[in-house]
Amino acid sequence: MIPTTCDDAVNRAILCIAEDCITGFHRYPFREIARRCALPEETVLERLRAMLAAGTVRRIRQTLLSTSLAEGALLAWRVPEAQLQHAYDWLLQHDPFTGHIVLRHCDNPHAPGADFRLWTTLKVPTGYGSVQEHCELLRPHLHAEEWVALPVVGMFALGVGHTRRAGLQPGDRLPQPPPMQVPEHPCLSPEEWQVLLSLKESLSPEELLPCPWEGRAAALGLSTEAYCATAAALDARCVIGRFATFLNHSTPRNRHSGTGAAGLFHWAVPQGMEERAGAECGRHTCMTHCYWRSGGAPFGGAQIMGVVHAPTRQEVLAHKQAIDAHLAACAIPVLHTAVFWSERAEIRPSEISPSAYSAWKAAFPMC
Repeated sequence: MIPTTCDDAVNRAILCIAEDCITGFHRYPFREIARRCALPEETVLERLRAMLAAGTVRRIRQTLLSTSLAEGALLAWRVPEAQLQHAYDWLLQHDPFTGHIVLRHCDNPHAPGADFRLWTTLKVPTGYGSVQEHCELLRPHLHAEEWVALPVVGMFALGVGHTRRAGLQPGDRLPQPPPMQVPEHPCLSPEEWQVLLSLKESLSPEELLPCPWEGRAAALGLSTEAYCATAAALDARCVIGRFATFLNHSTPRNRHSGTGAAGLFHWAVPQGMEERAGAECGRHTCMTHCYWRSGGAPFGGAQIMGVVHAPTRQEVLAHKQAIDAHLAACAIPVLHTAVFWSERAEIRPSEISPSAYSAWKAAFPMC
């Protein structure tokens, strides 16, 4: 019987690479995973098929750098407590352009922004509307009293890798601060959009093959060679993210993966120090996400925001204390900081198809 838990030694070796270490587009992604973890390609495919079937893994897909493909933002919503679950469920059922949906509570109920309990991510295809227009469409359905958009100014860390991070110690960080990546919005041809939207869909078990793109190329009427050449060109234009395996956080079989608790950290620093502060926070390898975001005035002026996962809240806080100590050692003043704890979360990719967005708006409002 093939082991399917992430605490199995072979599965851990595969997941440490497969979760977030395969950057860009690869014609043979499983071959690259196998090379990086020194296992036969067929073993990698066999184990990933088994983990996907067992529910250990919820999704395997090519990710995109959607901040470069659509107007987007992290959104914080102030919704009456009695309507929070309704708002969460409505977004899950009716808005494919809303990706992450998270109910959070702040560690300090008196902190700025503590009454914003619903947090989401949103992507609106460039040229098809704005974040503000989209949120105003959603507001009455969510019974939202207020919403705040926190768009990306710069990115310092993005890559989940729970298995790889499970053994990290507070203070573990990269030798050098990462460079800040700035979102760009390239103009894509209709064929490039076709290939891009095909690439991003989750792989079915039947597609877990040495080259998973052959069927998708055929579905578009393209040769595998032409499909992969277009994907490689899109990668060169910095719109392709990682080939990634996503764990199912809710299953007990993943209790050793380091996903038991998650905190969204906020830091406010003096104006002009955002890029340096973001890089020093983002170099800590515990951070799965780290951004400089604008619009944080309702949150005590916070500009640097990021997420850390660990088995327990105590361990999440230990990572934060290490980051705070490092900022102090770098002579970066912290004017305000807070932790927003995750209570309920749906993590899914946002739809970014222009045609899908047009159809969605034409059908709105929905009940």
